[in-house]
Amino acid sequence: MLNIFDPYAEAVSEYKQQQRLRQLRQIRTLPQGRILVDGIELVNFASNDYLGLSQHPKLKKRAIEFIEKYGVGSPSSRLLSGNLECYETIENKLAALKGTETALILASGFQTNSTVLAALGQKGMLLGSDRLNHNSIIQGLISSQSAWFRYKHNDTGDLDSKLSKKTVNHYSCKWIISESVFSMDGDIADLDGLRNTASHYGAGLYIDEAHATGVLGKNGMGLTAQNKLADISMGTFGKGLGSFGSYVACSHIIRDFLINRCPGLIYSTALPPSVLGAIDSALDLIPTMENERSRLLTNAMDLRNRIKTLGFDCADSDTQIIPIVIGKEETALSLSRSLEKQGFYVPAIRPPTVPEGTARVRISLTLDQTKEQLSALIEALKSWHEKKD
Repeated sequence: MLNIFDPYAEAVSEYKQQQRLRQLRQIRTLPQGRILVDGIELVNFASNDYLGLSQHPKLKKRAIEFIEKYGVGSPSSRLLSGNLECYETIENKLAALKGTETALILASGFQTNSTVLAALGQKGMLLGSDRLNHNSIIQGLISSQSAWFRYKHNDTGDLDSKLSKKTVNHYSCKWIISESVFSMDGDIADLDGLRNTASHYGAGLYIDEAHATGVLGKNGMGLTAQNKLADISMGTFGKGLGSFGSYVACSHIIRDFLINRCPGLIYSTALPPSVLGAIDSALDLIPTMENERSRLLTNAMDLRNRIKTLGFDCADSDTQIIPIVIGKEETALSLSRSLEKQGFYVPAIRPPTVPEGTARVRISLTLDQTKEQLSALIEALKSWHEKKD
């Protein structure tokens, strides 16, 4: 008789054979861009805390103030008794920074994309998604009731071709979906081209600003801030803003619709007060950090150029996310292990997270890393490259 656990054991065994078994490691954050990984001190190049706000005293202070005022937890979903009075203030502040009619705070970036898109994509509609969009977007497409397709990465020509071949007039509503900064390649979407294509076909434009929020755009609020490029933009507070949670910046109509149809909002417990306090403080700080953003992006440009000089492929990265595309999974793992032995935490990213044949290590640059640490990383990369050859 088949043991109910056998299929899962077989799957784990297969992952091991393919060297794709993922495991959790114990992490402890240290000052100056360092972490303890399983008790070993390393320089952290795997953090999305781009501006170091997770350790900012003002965020900590306001988080504590919100705890003292509202408690440590939320009593329910926002539709019941979890919609604390501070939500309206924060959402109004967010909408003003994004330049939209309104905004809606949700629990996480993955939850937002996977449930907002599922709600938006109704029967008789069509959704078009960039091929390298985050898995949360793909899950939203799969969960929707609409027809959907993927177009070549950052290729508005292919998008136009696919839309023109569809019986687009047959669909009651169409949406084009893209990240503004792509999480695995660190490149930037052709937002103007996407906007023009959307306008031509009467489609809405949904832009994921998770890795741009805090770092790029007007007041650091993303590449769709204050410019009307997107009909809906989403982003997170857990990367450049140093906290947790996510948002949708949109029209009043979309907000009302999502409150009534988005399962991620309806059925999820509201964010705890401490998180809301940190978000509120981060939204005050971000517009004042232009110098910090400039320094981060300058450091990224310098580091990327030095890595390319060594002969590595950084794809089309133009941001604080710098991939080193290796190709073979075992080679990417070898590089990651070599860097760890030399004191750097730069995990390998492998399929299915990235397409087959594009395994890589991904550097996430933050303000915490020093120039000395960046130079030491270059020397470690050079050493591995020379030994490999």
